[in-house]
Amino acid sequence: MARLRIGSRGSQLARWQADRIADLLRKRGHEVEIEIIKTTGDKITDVALAKVGTKGMFTKEIEDALAAGRVDLAVHSLKDLPTEIPPGFELAAVTKRDDPRDVLCSHKHASIEVLPKAARVGTSSLRRQAQLKALRPDLDIHPLRGNVDTRLAKLEAGEYDAVILAAAGLNRLGKAEAIKQFISPDAMCPAAGQGALAIEARAGDTATLRLLAFLDHADARATTTCERALLGRLGGGCQVPIGALAEMRSGCLHLQAVVASPDGSQVLRESADGEDPIQLGKLVGDALLRRGGKAILEAVYRQEMPMPQPP
Repeated sequence: MARLRIGSRGSQLARWQADRIADLLRKRGHEVEIEIIKTTGDKITDVALAKVGTKGMFTKEIEDALAAGRVDLAVHSLKDLPTEIPPGFELAAVTKRDDPRDVLCSHKHASIEVLPKAARVGTSSLRRQAQLKALRPDLDIHPLRGNVDTRLAKLEAGEYDAVILAAAGLNRLGKAEAIKQFISPDAMCPAAGQGALAIEARAGDTATLRLLAFLDHADARATTTCERALLGRLGGGCQVPIGALAEMRSGCLHLQAVVASPDGSQVLRESADGEDPIQLGKLVGDALLRRGGKAILEAVYRQEMPMPQPP
């Protein structure tokens, strides 16, 4: 049996994810250690994600450790992994997907629809902000960074009337009781890869890749490959207002996607069915670009987004 070292971020959720993969590997008889690695995204906590704009902000330092041989595999939230994986690395597995939907958490209000006028809602995701503003232009949306506990604590302290989070993260941490509303993907299309874990390894490390193969879930691989193909076609990452959700329906892929202006004034939605994940992602991406997605995204990219320096 092998001795495997996992690289992971240090948040409670990241640790849960790394521990989950470690447990599955240990059940196969492997000896597993976890090394916690602080990423750029962990160091910059007082700036909205959209204003940071660094590709790989939650993955680069872990990949550096992987390249140096300090760790043998990395566990990421797939939505944090750039669509273009750097040379020298390989997406070894995509795990069975958890609930990909976004959710509303609030102590006083049961849904987006019943939030009072000008309610203060917390999210640092341009994707969530844009779709939320399209649903409720009157809402007062404010940045919200930090781990799940930090965000829920700010809600508890009354800093927000509601916050938008990912269902998967709350479920993994045993905090599903905080969920007031599961938001339909038709109203708020999730981030590409949301709910899935990505296992990254060194390209060419055939021994490790072979040991990790059992973690790869066929449907999760197909659906997230489709979503990431769309994201790649649009030239977007996790800090831009793009949503994508692919599902297997009767053996066929169904992809729905959205491109929206940050203020919610324009929301373009497209969907299609297909069998080839990459071709379907590109097809829907092209349709969105033709309908005006290119202009929306160019406007987002043109905005001056200062790069803060890590402390």
